[in-house]
Amino acid sequence: MSDLHLVDQSALADFCAGLRAVDWLALDTEFVREQTFYPHLCLIQIAVPGQVACIDPLALPSLDPLLDLLYDPAVTKVLHAGHQDLELFFHLRGAAPSPVFDTQLAATVLGDGSQIGYAALVHQALGVDLAKAHTRADWHRRPLPPEWLAYAADDVRYLGDIYGRQSATLRARGWLDALTEDFRALVDPSRFRLQPENAWQRVREHQRLRGVQRAVLQALAAWREEQASRHDRPRRWILDDAALVELARRLPETPEQLRDVRGLPAGTRQRHGETLLARIAAARAVPPEQWPAPLSRRRLSPAQQAQTDKLLDFIAVRAREWGIEPGAIAGRRDVEALLAGEDSALRHGWRAVVVGRELLARLAGA
Repeated sequence: MSDLHLVDQSALADFCAGLRAVDWLALDTEFVREQTFYPHLCLIQIAVPGQVACIDPLALPSLDPLLDLLYDPAVTKVLHAGHQDLELFFHLRGAAPSPVFDTQLAATVLGDGSQIGYAALVHQALGVDLAKAHTRADWHRRPLPPEWLAYAADDVRYLGDIYGRQSATLRARGWLDALTEDFRALVDPSRFRLQPENAWQRVREHQRLRGVQRAVLQALAAWREEQASRHDRPRRWILDDAALVELARRLPETPEQLRDVRGLPAGTRQRHGETLLARIAAARAVPPEQWPAPLSRRRLSPAQQAQTDKLLDFIAVRAREWGIEPGAIAGRRDVEALLAGEDSALRHGWRAVVVGRELLARLAGA
């Protein structure tokens, strides 16, 4: 298998033109994000039978020939744990490339381990041990050392073999079509779009807050999300979770009260104090019926709880038959939602085929 390092526009165009007839390609990226809100793309790796290319976006005036290929709906993009890679392309073109096949998800369904890493899967499937020396490399660095390029190329070199094996096994079990729904979900725009109004749900210890405090947290977390995205800075650089929760808990109304908020940096207070107080005051004026609802668990009757336990036991039996981790199929909340007649992961994709439809039939006959 030959390796290419593409830093020339005409070479990129020629490479992409040569792939117009492929049915699939393996895809990975290298990026940095430690000091930014958005991931900054540093390298794109592509593999097809017999060839691997590392494409340098920092050296190229345009990625359009490659993006046209990646967004071709006739070409399946094979990735491993590809959420962040897909997010990069979403921000480049406003949509994620599709269709996709994620080998980590397929490995979960095939009983090869839930959330298994790429190196572990390559070793398990192909008996190849991959180097791990450059997992923390600064991919902004130029020129890229040859050993870094070899490491990056290995991230796609074996994806095609794994894709072929997994596809064949899934097809033999009759599950390949079922996974199509799960793969489509991976490129759903809602997974990548900014949703500042929901940012409070990711704040650690938001469960400590009650009533109007949640409304204030929602307003402050949305403000932080807007600031972080606008200035391309990590959320914690704007304001960390502990300070957000403390502001929502204490509900300061004056600059003097703001100074008493534990964990609020003096620089943040000086730059954004008036804005924070205004956001807090506006959120406190929101009527109670518009406060965000707590993310609480539904309450089931004793009979429903017992039925949930029985269904979880049944899922465990089916999981053992297929060698899948039971928790990868469903958790208690998924079963409770199914019992309540609500949407549940068990109604969709591979989970529905493996056990969900059988559970629904049992419930209908109960």
